[in-house]
Amino acid sequence: MVCLWLRFSWSLPVRLVPALLACASLPAAAQTLPVDLSFTGDVRIAGADGERAWTDGGFGKTRFGGDRDGDFRIRPRLTEGELIWQPRFGWSTKAVIAVAAQDGQQHAVDLVEAFVAVKPMQSADTRISGRVGLFWPPVSLEHEGAAWQVADMITPSAINSWIGEEVKVVGAEGTISRTFGEHRLSATLGLFGFNDTSGTLLSFRGWAMHDFKTTAFGREKLPTLPETMEYAQAAYTRPTAEIDNRPGFYAKLAWQPPAPVSLEAFYYDNRGDPQAVTSNLLWGWRTRFVDIGARAQLGPATTLTAQALTGTTRMGPDEGQGIWIDTRFRSAFLRLSHKFGPTTFSTRFDLFGTDESGSEMEGESGESGWAATGAGSWQMFDHARLLVELLHVDSRREGRLRDALDPRQSQTIVQTALRLSL
Repeated sequence: MVCLWLRFSWSLPVRLVPALLACASLPAAAQTLPVDLSFTGDVRIAGADGERAWTDGGFGKTRFGGDRDGDFRIRPRLTEGELIWQPRFGWSTKAVIAVAAQDGQQHAVDLVEAFVAVKPMQSADTRISGRVGLFWPPVSLEHEGAAWQVADMITPSAINSWIGEEVKVVGAEGTISRTFGEHRLSATLGLFGFNDTSGTLLSFRGWAMHDFKTTAFGREKLPTLPETMEYAQAAYTRPTAEIDNRPGFYAKLAWQPPAPVSLEAFYYDNRGDPQAVTSNLLWGWRTRFVDIGARAQLGPATTLTAQALTGTTRMGPDEGQGIWIDTRFRSAFLRLSHKFGPTTFSTRFDLFGTDESGSEMEGESGESGWAATGAGSWQMFDHARLLVELLHVDSRREGRLRDALDPRQSQTIVQTALRLSL
C-alpha cells in the first residue's frame, strides 16, 4: 500500500528525502525490484565574447563571457556531471534523486532533485499521478528526462533558463488526466515552499540564457547592486530558501485535441512576503506569473514549439513612497526543429524585457532584448550525442552603468558539447 501522506514542515529540503522513501509501505518482494542508476555528463568547448558572465557576478546574458577586454575567448570545460538514482517501489511508485557537479556551482557536489513519484491509477480514460519532494514545476516545454536537459540544444530559452535558476520548489503536486472523446484534458495542482527568493536575479540582473541548474544548497551571485540596496540586500541569492513560512501554489491546464497540437496554461504564485528578511539579508519576493505554451507537429519530422510568460515580482517595505522594488517581466520564444535520421537541426528566436519601478530602484528602467539560436544535434550512438550551437544575444539595461559599461551590449557564444549518458 502506498502512503500519500505529506506534512509541510518547512525544514531543509534534504530532510524530505528519507521521510518520503519511508512513506512507501510496500510488500517485501517489491524491495527486490531493479534499481535504475544512471550518469550523464557534458564535456564542452565554448567560445564567447562580450561582458562578464552573470555566473561571475556580471550583467552578462550567457553562461560564459569574453576575456577582460570583452574579446572572444575559447576554453574547454567539464560543464556537468550528474548522477541519477531512480529506485522503484512496486509498479506505481518510484523515487528520483539527482546530484550534480556543475562548472560554476558553489559546492563541488550538490543535490539537484529529490522526489517520490506515484501513479496509483491508470486506465484508458483516466490517469492520476503525483510527486512529493524537491523538483522544478512543470513549466518547460524544452527540458526532458530525469536529468532535466534541453532536447537537441545546449541552451534553453530565456523563459526556461529562468525556471532552471530561480523556480525550483519543495512541495507536493497532483495531476489528473482524462479523455473526453478524442480530446484529452489534464489538470495539475501544486503546493510548495522554499522558493521565496524567486525574482531576485530577474530584478537585479535581468533575463539570461544558459543551462546552469540551481541546486538545493547553493547560492548565486548578483551583479553590482544599486547604491540604495548595497547594504540592504545580500550580494547573492539562494533560490531554494524558505523565509516567511507561507506556502505558495501553482496550477496547470493542458489540452490535447484530435490534431497534432498540444496547448497548456500555467499559473504560479509563491505568496512570498515582500517584507520578510533573514539575518543575512535575503528577502522574500512576491512573485507571480502566467505561462502559455504550445507544441505543433508540422510533419513527421518537424516540430514547432512556442512559449510566452509574463509576471511581476515585488520586494521590500512600503515606506510611503511605494514598495522598494516592483518589477514586471515578460518573455516569449518560437522554436522550430527538424529531424534528419539521427540528426536534428533547431532554430529559436527569443524576446525578453522587464519594467522596473519602486522607491529603491531610482534611475533603473528595466531592460529589453532579443536572442537568436541555431543548433545541430547528432546522436552518434546510444550513449553519446554531439551538439553544436551558436547563440547571439542583444540587450539594453541601464544597470550596466554601475559597472561603467555601455547599457547596450551584444554577445555571441559558440559551443560544442559531447553529452554522454551511461
